[in-house]
Amino acid sequence: MKSLHVLLITLFLVATQSHSQVQVDQIAYNGRDHFITTTIGYPASGTYIPTGQKAPSTILNPDGTGVIQADDLTKTKINWGIECTDEGIPIFKEGFNSATYTFWYRTNDSDKWNYSQFSIHFAKKKMFLMGERVRDYVDYNVQ
Repeated sequence: MKSLHVLLITLFLVATQSHSQVQVDQIAYNGRDHFITTTIGYPASGTYIPTGQKAPSTILNPDGTGVIQADDLTKTKINWGIECTDEGIPIFKEGFNSATYTFWYRTNDSDKWNYSQFSIHFAKKKMFLMGERVRDYVDYNVQ
């Protein structure tokens, strides 16, 4: 009976800790360390395309992987994240009805990280990636 009790407590602690922690990865760029996450409180994952077009697209998966399509329509697998603190708190610049983040990505065949802009426009319910690629989103944070 005692071992069953210890097993249940252990399972509860492991489940609670793994569910509550935000995944944070450390990357290096120009000799400086940065931290990235895919969890920012808004649904950043999804498909981003230029307005009124079907391509080129960028697909961001929730696990930090994805595919970026160049203007010539070639596709490249990527790893991605949004800059955050070492504790996983997203770093952003607040604007009027918007928030701007630093979007980091690297292709799977390279160790070099690149960065671009990721912004959320709350009134329009749109997210912009790299300035031109966009997707609509549903704000689950609104009560």
